[in-house]
Amino acid sequence: MTGLPDFRFAVDVMPKPGILDPQGRAVEQSLGHLEDVPAEAVRDVRVGRRVELTVQAPAEDEARAVAGRLAEELLSNPLIETWSLERLA
Repeated sequence: MTGLPDFRFAVDVMPKPGILDPQGRAVEQSLGHLEDVPAEAVRDVRVGRRVELTVQAPAEDEARAVAGRLAEELLSNPLIETWSLERLA
């Protein structure tokens, strides 16, 4: 599409609360290797992912709807993950 404005978004995808997060657990278990960070000072580590994308659309609400649909149907697994959408400058 040409001539339409660009809208930048970030989609943050995280495991749902209560869902096993092996990456977060691995980070927690690795804290003992850092001399300057007391391991007991950090807990409940959750690891997710961030996807940034540009959508061309006539208006922001239409672009947001496209980004939301991508987040819901392609970028996340609704059974085990949640997502949030952020407009970028």
